[in-house]
Amino acid sequence: MCGIVGYVSAPAAPGASEPAPAIDVILAGLRRMEYRGYDSAGVALVNGSEGVHAAKRAGKLGNLLADLEATPLPEAHTGIGHTRWATHGGPTDNNAHPHLADDGKLALIHNGIIENYAQLKQQLLDEGVEFHSETDTEVAAHWLAGKLRQSGDLTEAMRLTAQDLEGAFTLLAVHVDFPDTVVGARRNSPLVIGLGEGVNFLGSDVAAFIEHTREALEIGQDEVVTITPDSVAIVDLQGNPVQGKPFHVDWDAAAAEKGGYDSFMEKEIHDQPQAVADTLLGRTDAEGRLVLDEMNIDESVLKSIDKIVVIACGTASYAGQVARYAIEHWCRIPTEVELAHEFRYRDPVVNEKTLVVAVSQSGETMDTIMAVRHAREQGAKVIAICNTNGSTIPRESDAALYTHAGPEIAVASTKAFLAQITACYLLGLYLAQLRGNKFADEVRAILDELHQIPAKLSQILEQTKGQVQDLALRYSEAGSVLFLGRHVGFPVALEGALKLKELAYIHAEGFAAGELKHGPIALIEEGQLVFIIVPSKRGRDSLHAKVISNIQEVRARGANTLVIAEEGDEAVREYASEVIYVPQSPTLLAPLLTTVPLQIFAMALATSKGLDVDQPRNLAKSVTVE
Repeated sequence: MCGIVGYVSAPAAPGASEPAPAIDVILAGLRRMEYRGYDSAGVALVNGSEGVHAAKRAGKLGNLLADLEATPLPEAHTGIGHTRWATHGGPTDNNAHPHLADDGKLALIHNGIIENYAQLKQQLLDEGVEFHSETDTEVAAHWLAGKLRQSGDLTEAMRLTAQDLEGAFTLLAVHVDFPDTVVGARRNSPLVIGLGEGVNFLGSDVAAFIEHTREALEIGQDEVVTITPDSVAIVDLQGNPVQGKPFHVDWDAAAAEKGGYDSFMEKEIHDQPQAVADTLLGRTDAEGRLVLDEMNIDESVLKSIDKIVVIACGTASYAGQVARYAIEHWCRIPTEVELAHEFRYRDPVVNEKTLVVAVSQSGETMDTIMAVRHAREQGAKVIAICNTNGSTIPRESDAALYTHAGPEIAVASTKAFLAQITACYLLGLYLAQLRGNKFADEVRAILDELHQIPAKLSQILEQTKGQVQDLALRYSEAGSVLFLGRHVGFPVALEGALKLKELAYIHAEGFAAGELKHGPIALIEEGQLVFIIVPSKRGRDSLHAKVISNIQEVRARGANTLVIAEEGDEAVREYASEVIYVPQSPTLLAPLLTTVPLQIFAMALATSKGLDVDQPRNLAKSVTVE
């Protein structure tokens, strides 16, 4: 998501070479983090007692550079810089970071989401504070300024501020009264310290400072760091000193952009625990009720809908198919899933009691844009589920539910897919709560299960990745792979097949397992590779037994069966060539887990063939033509 850089140095001693100017270091760091994706950029410099000088612009870094060339900032040795991926407030000049407070003497940048910003903002408004943006970040800036007036110390003010904030955040701040200091804090959002000689750095990852140093310190959860040219000090939120964990960065600058992974896709697969966690952030009120702030459709309208239509293309359409099972089960509303490019050409039955859910990572998919326009012309209300704030589909919809997966660089979607499914679950639960289909404690119980998913995803990546990579190498010469699933496992099978087609350029098909005897079983021959996604025995046991029968049927005809099952399911072992276990979860949430081994398999098989998994042939990240 957002890119963050902090830098502080001191003027060189007589006869020594001067350290690099703060503006050069910060802009270089922001350039190296452009891979993260962003919609605005800004810098703030502290020039001794002269004050804080800031510049920020919506759009690409080039817009900011043009402004700085036309109106250079004064030379400085201390500063912070930011590239923003919009969450609160659209991608505008005013909403760009840094945000100023304390009569322009303090500047603050922020990555993450502050869940209790509304309550804090109201308190600040009551105190007469004026706001100039729509962001939660400006709230944090003014709150920090207030704590500074109380304590007189920037580090202490940051510590007190972090205690009051809820949600996920990395904060960096500078102040004119502390001209050789940058203070940062983190909770559930990345921050790393770079160590130099007479200079020190802060960054959202090592790409921010890799050009200048490879010596770094980790900063832990709920900790505050203060850097000066010659010192680094870390305290916890109680003010106790903490020792950071040192490490040496072995990557070069190119690898640093990918977090040390070989490809952006591999990095994004490993981003998925955080993507799901971030999409769940800030969705409940003080009473634990589900609240979707972006849901700008009157509750009476949502209570009156009698049909839901999910429109999407490609991977997003499979997220919609997963959503159908959950929404119909939780809400008892008939739900259809339509390919956006087919939707308006078949004269769909859509009216003012239809809710259309448009799912798109980029928000710029032309087929989906045209489908949204058609649905609204027919009187339907449209909710966009999107990863890009301010893009066309959310703008043209009646409401938007943003995922917070962060930018996805690899063309084949991974973390955006899981974030879309998560957002669809939130929508389904919100409607169930609103319409009285689920009691509050039932909604909270499902949300609790959802909040456990990130840890389970991390477990899969730690314990299963090597096994799946070995399988990909073993079957790297496969010319065709089939995928079978039932219930929510069916769209997972479709997505697994799509990933293999996109990345490895081999024939792959996903089938509903119940269809096997109705034709596809003719494809099974000796050595045919078949993935089977097995439903939990703890759900509908009859489905588990039926899928076991499907495994037996293809195995009896010579297939190699790679089975994805939940931990503890020993019944599948007898019929599987290999079992890939994932942690137990409720049936409807299982796609968030069972999808991941299929992503890893497709990536590893393609890599073994020497193919570029980030940019598959013939494909674009966003399809902006019909």
